[in-house]
Amino acid sequence: MQLIIQHLSKTYANGVKALDDVSLTIPMGMYGLLGQNGAGKSTLMRTLATLQDADKGTAMLDDLNILTQKDAVRRVLGYLPQEFGVYPKVSATDLLDHFAVLKGITKGSERKELVDALLHRVNLYDVRKKAVSSYSGGMKQRFGIAQALIGNPKLIIVDEPTAGLDPGERNRFYNLLSEIGENVIVILSTHIVQDVMELCNNMAIIHQGRVLYSGSPTDSVAELKGKIWEKSIAKSDLPTYQQRYNVISNKLVAGKPLVHVLSEFDPGIGAADAAGLGASDGGFQPAQPDLEDVFFATIQGDTLLVR
Repeated sequence: MQLIIQHLSKTYANGVKALDDVSLTIPMGMYGLLGQNGAGKSTLMRTLATLQDADKGTAMLDDLNILTQKDAVRRVLGYLPQEFGVYPKVSATDLLDHFAVLKGITKGSERKELVDALLHRVNLYDVRKKAVSSYSGGMKQRFGIAQALIGNPKLIIVDEPTAGLDPGERNRFYNLLSEIGENVIVILSTHIVQDVMELCNNMAIIHQGRVLYSGSPTDSVAELKGKIWEKSIAKSDLPTYQQRYNVISNKLVAGKPLVHVLSEFDPGIGAADAAGLGASDGGFQPAQPDLEDVFFATIQGDTLLVR
């Protein structure tokens, strides 16, 4: 089973091109879709979830045409949007039962067995009689996964599922998604690099509606081995370093910016005298690359990263 997307494009009425000739082949398992807010991830997810139309292109789930056979796709689809509403004062049991009816499970005994099994699976059975609106953020996300699993879907789409979760809830969510992804296609749309690195064997990076990279997270990190250098600098020097070197990212460590520079060799050796820093601006140390380096290098269009 695989999902094949070819030349998918979408431009909104205000002129924003949300998807620009997107082509991807997504196999069974966990697949990460990584991008900044506004990159086009949610547009792609809504299109695959049959909630909006594309201007052109195709998306095939095996022999199902997602763009034209929407009712058939919905029978094998599980979807957890970035934000979802719940009825106030309705318990998890009653709400899941309602969703099961909407999925076409009409036999009461079958629904009860299914609902109980799902609540056990997402570790919510002990609070099944409480209103979902009273749940914590992590509990609501686990409930969202439970409703997405109704009907044994072949394709599950989760959009920014761990945003706002504390570390404990995030880990529980990781474990749950990993278990689910063993037998179906799970597309994880996120801007959190750690989510993709820890969960996904395959991924794509999307930026301004275009796919800039697709492949293995591990392989992409390996491409940058020996090419990432770091240095702690004064805040006042950051603009100079950004102008002088290929700085792909910086973050504060102990109150000082730690810059990551992408270079084939030590960027401080043999550099031209600029801004009074001297002919040899030493102090750079080789850094172990990670997926965050891949992400920033990719969206900045650096040619040192093989696409």
